[in-house]
Amino acid sequence: MPVNKRSKYRGSRTCGGGTHKNRRGAGNRGGKGRAGHRDHRFTHFLLLGEVHNGKHGFVSKNKVAANVIDVGDLDQLVDSLISKGLAAMQDDVVVIDAGQIGIDKILGGGKINHKMNITAPAFSESARAKIEENGGQALTA
Repeated sequence: MPVNKRSKYRGSRTCGGGTHKNRRGAGNRGGKGRAGHRDHRFTHFLLLGEVHNGKHGFVSKNKVAANVIDVGDLDQLVDSLISKGLAAMQDDVVVIDAGQIGIDKILGGGKINHKMNITAPAFSESARAKIEENGGQALTA
């Protein structure tokens, strides 16, 4: 049966805290706030995802965020793009305007199963090669 600790330790000098010198002063607390988040309170802050082990690298102030997609991912999306009206089928070729979808650059990852004519602002060399190997065209807008 569970026992209430407050009443269990009534009359005891240290209430289960060891010797009478143990729970004395701020040093026993281990610091204030985030003190010890990399040492004695590591697991607590690790579970919260708040462990910071210094700064690494730098952040470029001139960074330009570009929306990119791999040509293999685009190939997998062909059916849904056609059904939504964002791509068209002309003969056996899929015609896609990447700018209309919000894509700035086509990268060369993945495999291609469809013959595609893609118009985009930019292509990587490997993406352009894969598209043209499969009989399609990579057109720069």
